[in-house]
Amino acid sequence: MRVEVTVAKTTVLPSGAIDALAVELGKRINKQFPESPHSVSVRYAGANNLTVMGGNHEAKNRVTEILQETWESADDWFITD
Repeated sequence: MRVEVTVAKTTVLPSGAIDALAVELGKRINKQFPESPHSVSVRYAGANNLTVMGGNHEAKNRVTEILQETWESADDWFITD
């Protein structure tokens, strides 16, 4: 399964947030779908978007939930210096 997340360029994020989000999202997706290989990419683009390739409708819905949970819990896993 391939997961691509784009974040709108107008969204101001702290330095390192994009990479940290990719790592944390990858960990959480791996816990939910340990049997299938996956890749996760997060980058800036014109708009916010989530693309899930290689998964069924249920998998895409679950990845959407995981992304939302990950984003909302950023205070728990994203450490800024």
